[in-house]
Amino acid sequence: MVSRLPNSSAQNPRRPSLPERAISRRLSALSATRPSGIATSTTEHEFTEEIAEIKRYEDFTTIDWVQDAAREQLRRRTRRKHNAGLFEQRGNLGWRRRFAETYDAGQAWIVVTLVGAAIGLNAGFLNIITEWLSDIKLGYCTTAFYLNESFCCWGDEKGCPDWHRWSSFWPFNYLLYFLFSTLFALASASLVKAFAPYAAGSGISEIKCIIAGFVMKGFLGFWTLLIKSICLPLAIASGLSVGKEGPSVHYAVCTGNVISRFFGKYKRNAAKTREILSACAAAGVAVAFGSPIGGVLFSLEEMCSYFPLKTMWRSYFCALVATAVLAAMNPFWTGQLVMFEVRYDRSWHFFETIFFIFIGIFGGLYGAFVMKWNLRAQAFRKKYLTKYAVLEATLLAAGTAILCFPNMFLRIDMTESMEILFLECEGGRDYNGLCEAKNRWTMVFSLAFATIMRTFLVIISYGCKVPAGIFVPSMAIGASFGRMVGILVQALHEAFPHARFFAACEPDVPCITPGTYAFLGAAAALSGIMHITVSVVVIMFELTGALTYILPTMIVVGVTKAVGERFGKGGIADRMIWFNGFPFLDNKEEHTFGVPVSQVMTSEVTSLPSSGLNLQAVEQLLSQTRYQGFPVVEDRASKLLLGYIGRTELRYAIDRTTKEGFISPNAKCFFTQPPSTTLQTPSINPPPITFEAIESSTGQQSIDFSRFIDPTPLAVHPRLPLETVMEVFKKMGPRVILVEYRGRLAGLVTIKDCLKYQFKVEAHETPSHDGSLDLRQEKLWDIISRVADWVADRVMSVSGGRIRLGGSRGYGYIESDAVDPRDRLSPIVASSRHDILEGTEDDDSGVELRARS
Repeated sequence: MVSRLPNSSAQNPRRPSLPERAISRRLSALSATRPSGIATSTTEHEFTEEIAEIKRYEDFTTIDWVQDAAREQLRRRTRRKHNAGLFEQRGNLGWRRRFAETYDAGQAWIVVTLVGAAIGLNAGFLNIITEWLSDIKLGYCTTAFYLNESFCCWGDEKGCPDWHRWSSFWPFNYLLYFLFSTLFALASASLVKAFAPYAAGSGISEIKCIIAGFVMKGFLGFWTLLIKSICLPLAIASGLSVGKEGPSVHYAVCTGNVISRFFGKYKRNAAKTREILSACAAAGVAVAFGSPIGGVLFSLEEMCSYFPLKTMWRSYFCALVATAVLAAMNPFWTGQLVMFEVRYDRSWHFFETIFFIFIGIFGGLYGAFVMKWNLRAQAFRKKYLTKYAVLEATLLAAGTAILCFPNMFLRIDMTESMEILFLECEGGRDYNGLCEAKNRWTMVFSLAFATIMRTFLVIISYGCKVPAGIFVPSMAIGASFGRMVGILVQALHEAFPHARFFAACEPDVPCITPGTYAFLGAAAALSGIMHITVSVVVIMFELTGALTYILPTMIVVGVTKAVGERFGKGGIADRMIWFNGFPFLDNKEEHTFGVPVSQVMTSEVTSLPSSGLNLQAVEQLLSQTRYQGFPVVEDRASKLLLGYIGRTELRYAIDRTTKEGFISPNAKCFFTQPPSTTLQTPSINPPPITFEAIESSTGQQSIDFSRFIDPTPLAVHPRLPLETVMEVFKKMGPRVILVEYRGRLAGLVTIKDCLKYQFKVEAHETPSHDGSLDLRQEKLWDIISRVADWVADRVMSVSGGRIRLGGSRGYGYIESDAVDPRDRLSPIVASSRHDILEGTEDDDSGVELRARS
């Protein structure tokens, strides 16, 4: 079973509560020297806050939620004692005290209101800028250059004389389209590389890990927010097959993190910050799809491993404020929150269920196919293209422009394409003959080409070093496929109008609505790539406002989910977590290993004896290892478990001790209360003010570290099932769990140990490693290198040596040594070794950072 204390003194009839036990040892060290309870609690509070501030800046580590909860309990107790002391000294403080208490209680609602308003404003401006940049590739407005096509042609029912194409000569338009796309991608990738590498990509997988407790310094910082907001419209307008809906979650969470740092409650408390980040993720989806309820459900279903009721309320309120601000801005002048919002006034027929199931099958197959090949493309990119991030994004945009301009559905922005494909044909709304019967087969082939080409471009584009999402590209692919199916069904009905299969159709009324098939195809593709269900149904419902199509959407999404699960668990965000090697246990997965934790734990553990070590030995241990913590035992022979001390706490205590004065390297270190009276205890305030008397006449002190250890670490029995240990990690969130048998340390286990064993079992059950894949990637890279060398030589020859591109085997300005920190991460692989403790280990067996600075 799980215990918080492998206690040898079981005679005590009262077992203190978790927060009391978590800090009891530290307070006991202070109680002998501080007669005042308020002063004692305040000093301990200052210790805790200073250590927590140091931990906040430790990159690529995990938050221990158990310790975080204990620190928050200490803060509350310190605040209550402080207020009680002030009340006794000054009496009733009146309205000031009541106002302060009210402000403290209402900080959460103030923060979510400010964050929601900021997210809505940012989303509105980004929508306007993206539309203008996308339209400027095709033409310009003669009355006002800063207007996009829809604003320029506002109110013109028949034609638009104010909007001009760049030229009547189509090859010139083709050239300008190519140049604009290349320039936008170049600018976006260059800004990302120079100022905020973390602004690249979608960010959803990283945010899932951050909300779960993984620390990525700078990922949610101000510069990431700024560069993401600037480069996202450029990346979308470049024509790359990437979307802005995924990155909208990232910049929304960045907004929440930046604003919440101005409030002390959220700067200190990781659990409180997690609530705000969860609410921001919901608001990001809400402004991306105009779906506040769908955003809350997306945060619940996909983003958060811990989602209490108060977090749901705050997520709802934040999404409500964000969408209200976006609606007030009215960025499209139509009252719509997103461009592809649509309304249907016709119902569906039961015989169409067959075609709905077919669309659902397509969604599942699409998700499995894209995830498999995109991960291979990501592996190739990480292995060979990290130094060419800007060049890669620029060439991808150039190639995309060349391939997409001839096709009417690929040429325009993807959101505009979905708006066209979702619409009904009746009402005079048509696009290049899409609704005309004479163009039916031309449109079918054009939509089929758009589906295939967009799928290929998504595979190679998602993951390049620009802000890039996969929501809208997948929805655009599903919409083109669905519209194609709808047109074919419509043609089938017109060919056999009196067949029994179509008996439910009413005469003289359109029976088949191809736009609804496009709508359902978009839902299928989105569900297939993300492996989400309920939130997709709600998002699509809020987009259409039609209760009639909830059942078809549920059918399509259910079939997609069933088909997708046959090819593997988890969506693209979960696969990217595995690909980057983040320590994340998905609470949606269930495992049956049938082994005890003793088969997974690290048996050879570096521990600290309670006494006997000198200061020099402790510092040598810290310098020679990179472990994030050490169990404290009675002695290394008996291994009687006494507690656990983190690396940060130990380093902090040593630094404080050395700052207070000369300490001999031979000073004895005690991790429990020492019997000696010659004692040095680190203080909180320089200049040196010690808590106990220091007798250093001989330079031979004893240092007391007992207040810095956790005397009640989580400990489990070696025979406890591994599945139960994984549930403890998921539900409670500790950094490490010790394994003890009859009070003696037997080993320890971390999330990474569990993940490595999980992948080891999965690799044994379904071996999938293709040995020839690396060889094929090397051959492909060799071809790319030869082509690059040839192009570089030709350019240098034509320019007379003035332009030196520096091919793949040389050096030039197309290369860069600055890489995204995530490119140094490796997938978690199955391993027979279990020597990973936590954080920044020297030998991580391909689990975390390959090289660290």
